[in-house]
Amino acid sequence: MSAILAEAVAAAHACRKCERLLPLGPRPVLLVRAEARLLIVGQAPGTRVHETGVPYNDRSGDRLRDWLGIDRATFYDDPRIAIMPVGLCYPGRDAHGGDKPPIPDCAKLWHPRIRPLLPHIELTLLVGMYAQRYYLGARRRATLTETVRGFREYLPEFLPLPHPSWRNTGWLKRHPWFAREVLPLLRRRVRELTGPYDQSTIG
Repeated sequence: MSAILAEAVAAAHACRKCERLLPLGPRPVLLVRAEARLLIVGQAPGTRVHETGVPYNDRSGDRLRDWLGIDRATFYDDPRIAIMPVGLCYPGRDAHGGDKPPIPDCAKLWHPRIRPLLPHIELTLLVGMYAQRYYLGARRRATLTETVRGFREYLPEFLPLPHPSWRNTGWLKRHPWFAREVLPLLRRRVRELTGPYDQSTIG
């Protein structure tokens, strides 16, 4: 990892900017490596991830890894995979028992600083509405479903996905085209990006 990237990541981990808005206090969670070719941009940590400091260390992570077709060791240890949500800290619960949206200032502060320091990224997975809103802007469609259904128009740079929360099991059942059309492509690209590791190919 370059000194500049290491400094930026350390600063992100030490960030306390939104402390007064965070019910459990700040604990920024991200996993960034200079060699990364695949970037996973999710929403924000849940309570279990906040407790452990490990991204996607919950049932949503189990489902996401199934979608990607990789095991936990590859997900966490392969230096070609980076994970950086649009909200680095757990934002708290909303009135309906779900998680609140990520704090908007977080992505504006850290993504422009860290993302340019990852020059080898070939594919960015936009997991959920908030990641799609931040990275696609006006290019995203009216709903998450329409954006994910139109995934081909965002390739090869981006691939929009629904959130892998188990709350979305009903969505997956109502939209079988996701498993039929999106997952095979996703798994193929992940295999291509995380094949046998040769460090000499990283410039």
